[in-house]
Amino acid sequence: MGKRYDLIAIGRAAIDLNAVEYNRPMEETKTFSKYVGGSPANIAIGTSKLGLSVGFIGKVSDDQHGRFITQYLEETGVNTEGIVTDKEGHNSGLAFTEIRSPKECSILMYRQEVADLYLRPEEISEAYIKQAKYLLISGTGLAQSPSREAVLKALLIAKKNRVKVIMELDYRAYTWNSKQETATYYQLVAQQSDIVIGTRDEFDRLENKEEGVNTETVHELFNYQPELIVIKHGVEGSFAYEKNGTVTRGKAYDAKVLKTFGAGDSYAAAFIAAINKEKTIETALKFGSAAAAIVVSKHSSSEAMPTIEEIEALIEEQD
Repeated sequence: MGKRYDLIAIGRAAIDLNAVEYNRPMEETKTFSKYVGGSPANIAIGTSKLGLSVGFIGKVSDDQHGRFITQYLEETGVNTEGIVTDKEGHNSGLAFTEIRSPKECSILMYRQEVADLYLRPEEISEAYIKQAKYLLISGTGLAQSPSREAVLKALLIAKKNRVKVIMELDYRAYTWNSKQETATYYQLVAQQSDIVIGTRDEFDRLENKEEGVNTETVHELFNYQPELIVIKHGVEGSFAYEKNGTVTRGKAYDAKVLKTFGAGDSYAAAFIAAINKEKTIETALKFGSAAAAIVVSKHSSSEAMPTIEEIEALIEEQD
């Protein structure tokens, strides 16, 4: 039987406030533009824009920001049946971004007592998750309870119903208490995932190492469930490792960089969309890299998610 959703993402949906005034510190910045943010929300938006049927599970604040998030997801074609409205007074997370130069960007986060980290296990629907081909888990959702237990419940439901699991490591240091805590929960979920995607630095956090080595990382994880591991190395490109021993390298595409944030989410969205459309691993790496190059050249993350045509045009231009 066919599945209703190609992908359901679970985790963080928040507000991005991106500096409109470039090349100046945040202390001097007075105007910002508001967008939906949060890695799993961005990936849901990106994959929907690329033609996938997508759902989302998360918790948003019971206020204007929460309604803005839900409405925008719906407008971009993402099903929001899995979104819960917080009734305990928790706010949606806020991220103020500073664009001092293409290489000097920073994010000022407000994530204390935020709604998405109060998603509870009893708010996770098995009937919803079982309709998906893939469940996307974002690492940030594991950082605190009760979100941690809610994500683990979603993982168990996916395994029970033969829904493939993608883990996007999405490491944010400010949400974790220690490196050992991060490694414990990252390993727990990564070992039960079918696909794991992250930067080399994020895999270092998974292994609790300072400078890990790709071959050692994948050798260890391939003792468990993963069939495909993607490790990103920024401008040096990315590597896809398959359990059968095949290694594919993808190059990084040139970009007119405006900002440094948003690349990881757009990469994951395009890579996942390509895999879902049964394109080759080589093509999926190209899609991810091209999407990242497009998003870092634009002001937003979620609204800048590219179309198939934009991705293919960039690939054709630079290959």
